Amino acid sequence: MKTAVILCAGGGTRFFPYHEVRNKCAIPVMNRPNVRRLAESLITSGVERLIVVVGAQELSVRSALSGLTIPVAFIRQNPPAGTALAVLSALPLIGNEPFLVAYGDIATPPETVQRLVETFLQTGALACAVVQPYLPEHDPRDWIGGYLREGKLLHLEGHSSDTNCRLGGLFAFHPSVGECLNAHPGLMTSVPVGGMPPVEAELAQSLQMLIEQGHEIPAVEPVGFLVDLDKPWHIWEANARWLDYEASRLETDRIGKEVQIDDTAEIHGRLVVEDGAVIGKRVVIGGNAFIGRETRLLNGAILQGTTAIGTRCRISDYCLVGGTTVIGNGCIVGHDAEMDGVMLDGSFLYHYCEIMGVVGQKVDIGAATVCGTLRFDDGDSTHLVRGRRERPEFGSNGTYFGDFSRTGVNVITMPGVKIGAYSCVGAGIVVYEDIPSRKLVLLKQELVYRNWGPERYGW
Repeated sequence: MKTAVILCAGGGTRFFPYHEVRNKCAIPVMNRPNVRRLAESLITSGVERLIVVVGAQELSVRSALSGLTIPVAFIRQNPPAGTALAVLSALPLIGNEPFLVAYGDIATPPETVQRLVETFLQTGALACAVVQPYLPEHDPRDWIGGYLREGKLLHLEGHSSDTNCRLGGLFAFHPSVGECLNAHPGLMTSVPVGGMPPVEAELAQSLQMLIEQGHEIPAVEPVGFLVDLDKPWHIWEANARWLDYEASRLETDRIGKEVQIDDTAEIHGRLVVEDGAVIGKRVVIGGNAFIGRETRLLNGAILQGTTAIGTRCRISDYCLVGGTTVIGNGCIVGHDAEMDGVMLDGSFLYHYCEIMGVVGQKVDIGAATVCGTLRFDDGDSTHLVRGRRERPEFGSNGTYFGDFSRTGVNVITMPGVKIGAYSCVGAGIVVYEDIPSRKLVLLKQELVYRNWGPERYGW
């Protein structure tokens, strides 16, 4: 299959606080924009050209896809009108040949794409989809789901408890599907009685129309994992899954040019170390590690478990980096700082802080900033996403620091709070609830003054 359509037009408002400076499809996953990883997976499966539908924050998508080895055409859909119309807008550029459709915010290994292509070509079906069976902790009402039996989708329905899998955002189509796309009613009518449909041209409705016309829709499961980057905690989950995937493929160390590894360093896993990196004295690496170009691990830095660190970082002075943590490019984790989760490019944990969650781009964490990670009831935090309460299955108790935000000294965040982009949290504040973007929050305290001096000692 020579052509693939990648959909990157949505505004991603459920992605707060990470949707204001980029399209969510361009969020880094193990230090590469997710949409670029997806494009490279499509190229690996044989795709020779891409058609990318863009809208909100389109420049971040264009930047993420710059320099690819195949032609890329961009179509602007602004405002976004739905995934079905986005695919329909790309059809004139495709011609009379089968094509792939991928949502730009899905993270999954290249093998998932290859499995989809093989199944589509073998079955000769009009359409084929990647689906993800629900795990016991999944709530089917959170997704557009389907009923899967013997490898075929029998029914699709939005936010219904009568489904056993959810759509994975990756499809293969015969060109004649255009007739069904043209007949789309403009909203997702396939919902439970009394349910609220998304008022947009959802591609799942087109698939349901094909099923109702008697067409068989084969479905395949993802290889390894599939994460839909829809909410802020999915950044953490996608990075963790991809990091584990890359670590599982390591068979030998890969050491670049001019790498320095001190004899006192303790290394207990496989290493991928790029050119010019330094692993200094008393550094402890407790598992597999990916260390970027010219990054320096110095003076007793401790890396627990599997970790990835970007280019030109400084990780030093007895800091502690938790297992399954990804640190972006140009970051600092300094004296006695602790980090567990994901840091995006250019963020600083200079000293004396304990952070768990996602730290956005260019975030400055003040000294002694501490993330509360355990509730008194030992439960998971409930998040409010566009007025709807949700309890994430992954990362519910992390703190989510928006891009270009900062904290003063001695800030404490309660489990599950989110701090908006371009916001500042003043010294000594305990953050109990989400802080909107572009806010400066300061503590107002009451002071008591009394007379004091040598006379108080009886002189």
